[in-house]
Amino acid sequence: MDLSKKVRTIPHFPKEGILFYDVMTLFQDAAAFRQAIDELVEHFMKKDVHFDKVVSMESRGFILGAILAYEFHAGFVPLRKPGKLPWKTISQEFEKEYGKDSFEIHEDAIEKGESVLIADDLLATAGTAKAAIELVERLGGKVNGMGFLVELTFLKGIEKLKGYDTFSLLKYDSEEVEERGKEKI
Repeated sequence: MDLSKKVRTIPHFPKEGILFYDVMTLFQDAAAFRQAIDELVEHFMKKDVHFDKVVSMESRGFILGAILAYEFHAGFVPLRKPGKLPWKTISQEFEKEYGKDSFEIHEDAIEKGESVLIADDLLATAGTAKAAIELVERLGGKVNGMGFLVELTFLKGIEKLKGYDTFSLLKYDSEEVEERGKEKI
């Protein structure tokens, strides 16, 4: 099945000029969702790397991260928006395509030396991914993989993740984005 056809695009969301990739339409399709998870798992299983924890970003990343943690027999660690975690936290600010944001993580969520997979729904400019790496490494974890459902290749976020094993299931270039921006919703 062509999973790229299962991702809906929404022009001008969350603000004018942004083309939003809505992966919820893929998640709603049982066969597509299973295929996407299976392909992500298969990629990292081939690497023969053990993961102690899977770290995911709020909020769509939680869906992927929790399932991947289950599949890899790993713990799940959420990165949350400020003020959402009940225990002592550390935080990291980052730039997104359309503004600044920050994540927090419990300061005891990752132990020194633990192997970590970072999972999220979208790789664009890599702001959120770099923030996740920073938080994991500040706690002493080792990022041994990064998995994304969608990558917007024309934003070149992957270049900011050199040195990390990074895998994106679906890749969209600028021509595809232009065509998708013209689609009727």
